[in-house]
Amino acid sequence: MKSNIESFNLWSPLAREKELKAFFNYNTIKQNKPILANLFDVLYTKEEREANLDVGFRGRPAIGSAVMSQVDLDKLDQDPWGSLIKQIQGETGSGEKPKIFLCGSIFGGTGASGLPTIARLIDNKLKKIKVRESVQTGCLFVLPYFGFSTPPGEDPDGVYARSEQFLLNTEAALRYYVTQGQEIFDRVYLLGNQNFSKVNFSIGKDSQRNNPHFLELYAALAARNFWRDSSTAKGSVVLMTRQKNGTVSWEDIPDKAEVQPELMNATRFAFTWLAEIAPELEEAKKMKNTRFQRLAPWLMEFYQTGSRSGGTKPDFSDADQQEAIGIINNWCQDYLRWLYSLHQCEGDNIALFKADAFPPNKKLLGDELPDLIIGDSRDRGKKSRDTVQKLKNTLKATSPGGTVGLAKSVYMASRI
Repeated sequence: MKSNIESFNLWSPLAREKELKAFFNYNTIKQNKPILANLFDVLYTKEEREANLDVGFRGRPAIGSAVMSQVDLDKLDQDPWGSLIKQIQGETGSGEKPKIFLCGSIFGGTGASGLPTIARLIDNKLKKIKVRESVQTGCLFVLPYFGFSTPPGEDPDGVYARSEQFLLNTEAALRYYVTQGQEIFDRVYLLGNQNFSKVNFSIGKDSQRNNPHFLELYAALAARNFWRDSSTAKGSVVLMTRQKNGTVSWEDIPDKAEVQPELMNATRFAFTWLAEIAPELEEAKKMKNTRFQRLAPWLMEFYQTGSRSGGTKPDFSDADQQEAIGIINNWCQDYLRWLYSLHQCEGDNIALFKADAFPPNKKLLGDELPDLIIGDSRDRGKKSRDTVQKLKNTLKATSPGGTVGLAKSVYMASRI
């Protein structure tokens, strides 16, 4: 149930200087090369030169392109680039075929300027160390899918993203790809939506907290497709449409035969855990052993209690077991909150799950388990037998035991 994920840490081209003028030593240029400084003044307003770029490139690809053009991967031997390139060299040297997948929006400032530039830098570096032919590179360009209104009182000359410029930024980024970037990528995915979700205005950084969107699920599925599929020839064009405009159903999910069962299983697991398992685990903490066993006899498959010490099962009251319960609770809550938000996208009907069964801060009812899936093809008899109590009766001790074993057992029992 656990994927091996290694992080190479974060990187920013603005590690030290956070203003455009400081990044380019504008004051020094002004003194020593006034003509060049005058050109700089023509290209960038005073507000753009002095804007704090710690929040991103503020919807201005021209700012981002200037900064990103100064990046030299040959001089970036320190982490994370040094470790990344070293790992790619190691894998290609042992006969493996590593894949690099870049993704980001191309309608703001940071993505529109950074994504094509980073791709070019990586491509040049791989060619220089003579491993490019052994590496497959893919990219996901996210086109506009949300918009916002600038609030009254905001400086009209301020340096911030404007959603009315998103399409113009996108056009410029795509034109760069068509004219200069096609040979960089082995595969490219484009994702966008004609219905723009309304989000709150933000300069960027911590205050930019957009709700989850169903397009982000498709982005994850694009990454999945890239990692798993090597059959598509370079330069091929793959198109996908949905059956009904304004609606996303199971028939619109790529690789439905594999993806749908996994999404269904994860949802049923999270719902069952929060509706039935977590409350009983919480109640068991307050009870004596005999009542503990009567409340949920299936718990004895996974835990020791105080009266039965010396066995191989972990003690239910152990701190690490209780910590694991909290971690799983949090994951299930986050997952269902994310899934619920996906179903609330403005202008689109997301017809995958009956999200009304698990809105945030609602007490979940186990009786709703058999009806969670929209378009469930099971007959009435099978659905009537799909109860939480029956699911709990099938739980059996699963390695490694304890809370992790319990979660694994519930996950497997949730599959239909």
